[in-house]
Amino acid sequence: MDYQKILEEIEKDIAPELKRGKVADYIPALAEVDPNQFAMTITLENGQQFSVGKSQEQFSIQSISKVLAFSLAIDIYSKSLYKRVGVEPSGNPFNSLVQLEYESGVPRNPFINAGAIVVVDALMSHFGGDYSALEKVMNFTREISGNSEIKFDTLVATSEMEHASRNLSLAYLMKSFKNFDNDVTEVVRTYFKQCAIYMNTKDLSRAMMYLAFKGKDPISGKQFLTEAQAKRINALMLTCGHYDASGEFAFHVGLPAKSGVGGGIVAVVPNIMSVAVWSPRLNKYGNSHVGTLALELFTTKTGLSIF
Repeated sequence: MDYQKILEEIEKDIAPELKRGKVADYIPALAEVDPNQFAMTITLENGQQFSVGKSQEQFSIQSISKVLAFSLAIDIYSKSLYKRVGVEPSGNPFNSLVQLEYESGVPRNPFINAGAIVVVDALMSHFGGDYSALEKVMNFTREISGNSEIKFDTLVATSEMEHASRNLSLAYLMKSFKNFDNDVTEVVRTYFKQCAIYMNTKDLSRAMMYLAFKGKDPISGKQFLTEAQAKRINALMLTCGHYDASGEFAFHVGLPAKSGVGGGIVAVVPNIMSVAVWSPRLNKYGNSHVGTLALELFTTKTGLSIF
């Protein structure tokens, strides 16, 4: 299959859509990004990559980082983690307080904000504080991406902390239900730093290969997760990876994937490849408008879907 040709076709097909949607302007640092950009990269089992667009341009991965933190946490805590965070789709906005209150402070899944904050809290308890937990996530990200230079954007993290009222509220609500161990402000600050990790589509596509190959990175040969753990994370990406549009994404694209409000989406084709796409303008659900279309075109043109 001529993957480069397919990516070039997709880039041409999505061009008229680049002006649709809006950037995540509720995070001031993200509002300043040029909204009319597009990049897409695929990584194959042997490490070969194919790209189009601005694949070297770095962007804030935001909620995609939740997959990385959860990968570390599930390896540490195994099934006991599910006592603190569930595995069900939420069907509600990613920052819903109502659902959290109704369900006694146990978030529906690790990919909504409350669930991701609980995961960071668990990592901080295990590794002994915010710096150690963040460094573990950063080092894991550098290792799976093969890029030792990956950092987080302090401007984005600071910008998010200045507008953190709802996320702090989620954390305090969980603390009131005794589903929180550490200082709320420190956990939320660490969570924002994690979300502010910036990568390009080449890094991001490379980084998710361990989930495409049953927990083992086929390029380095390192086993990061068990096959069962990787299976569960892929299942969560399929059912919960796109906030309250997860069902729609599964219906149209048919791949386990995770989006972020920075405009990135990463998807895995089990036993074949990982795909990363980036375009900053978001649809009404907070997912990249063009990124979603590009992945739908990709699965249509290649026939690569889990269904």
